[in-house]
Amino acid sequence: MVTGASLQKVGRAMLPFYMKIAANRRYAQRWSEAVIHTDLAEMGTLLSEIKTLAGVNNYATNGIGYFIFLPRKNSELYDVNGTTIPPGTVQFTFSTRAHRAIAAAVIPLYRRLAFDRSYAIRLAAAIRNNDAAAVRKAVRSVVVSPLLKSVTIEEVGIALLFRTPYSKYPYRNLIFQDTD
Repeated sequence: MVTGASLQKVGRAMLPFYMKIAANRRYAQRWSEAVIHTDLAEMGTLLSEIKTLAGVNNYATNGIGYFIFLPRKNSELYDVNGTTIPPGTVQFTFSTRAHRAIAAAVIPLYRRLAFDRSYAIRLAAAIRNNDAAAVRKAVRSVVVSPLLKSVTIEEVGIALLFRTPYSKYPYRNLIFQDTD
């Protein structure tokens, strides 16, 4: 079940990562190359540079995106965050420029999740209640980028669909819950 606390945890963990992707072109390029080449060792090295993700051991790539699994205390559940091109669209492609633009666009969302408990609780309740209008309103109140094309509830989480001028492929930024 998605909770305000789980969304806050994702926000706190991922905010520094997205800030670094948006601000540091070389770091973002190395990340994209690791995603494309499915280089988990390099991904681990890069994640270790982010204080909030340095201890994360569960992450994955499929050549078109990545997922970072944040374990819940005393549970087999994971809160998962990632950015990916929809499967079946293309293989071994991940645009650094598109990723940096998306990272810049989602920073306000992750900041709000990290530091505004009532916002995280409201968003989690809207997800659990399958209230698509409330989820869209909450996300769009902080992600004001014209690159954001849609916000949807998917199973136990949300998907933000982006289209950038830097790639002919759409990208999805996802927050969801998974069991390993």
